[in-house]
Amino acid sequence: MVDANTLTVKIFADGADLATITKLYENPVIKGFTTNPTLMRIAGVANYAEFAQTVLRRIPDRPISFEVFADNLAEMEWQAMEIASWGGMVNVKIPVTNTQGVSTSLLVKKLARAGVRLNVTALMTLDQVRGVADSLADGVSSYVSVFAGRIADTGRDPLPIMSEAVRILSAYPHLELIWASPRELLNVFQADSIGCQVITVTPDVLKKLKLVGKDLAEYSLETVRMFYDDASKSEFSLTRTVAPC
Repeated sequence: MVDANTLTVKIFADGADLATITKLYENPVIKGFTTNPTLMRIAGVANYAEFAQTVLRRIPDRPISFEVFADNLAEMEWQAMEIASWGGMVNVKIPVTNTQGVSTSLLVKKLARAGVRLNVTALMTLDQVRGVADSLADGVSSYVSVFAGRIADTGRDPLPIMSEAVRILSAYPHLELIWASPRELLNVFQADSIGCQVITVTPDVLKKLKLVGKDLAEYSLETVRMFYDDASKSEFSLTRTVAPC
């Protein structure tokens, strides 16, 4: 029987809807928050700084990650320093490369040594994990986000990759691995089982926490009833063309 109360992995809510973020802040299960430009666009955010600072006023005491959106590394550096100045709980998300595939490792190293708390994001290979860990080695506490869900989308099992990422980062006590882009609630328990420190979870997956440990026979019956009720509400009917057996 799985039990959510035994989890040691920290759950960070992933999203950019202000009302949802505010509501989730009331839930002690949520230990932090992450955002990205895509989620902000979906949520209709028009003013980046205004949105971020509003979130920080409402969420003053849990880590939250905001991502740079420049593609030029010099501009990324300026944005990172600006975002970092917004509060002590801010982690600045830096992508592992820019859109041309140019590594951000030197920038990450410079920011880390300057004391900027980072969340290096969009990693999918173990070579990237090793490189990022090296860049963050002399810095302050930071996160390394490996997109396990996107790895799974390619037909690969992310668990061996994530397990090895845990091992690699174990040499750096100030760094925490984030299991990013999970696709199902099971991923929370998988992340926990390998010692991954953090998993980002979207609100739609978070809703499934209430199902943890649910009796499967009961769940089966509820599913049958759901199909029946929806067919009834749709007023489906068939004209009998064959005799009953």
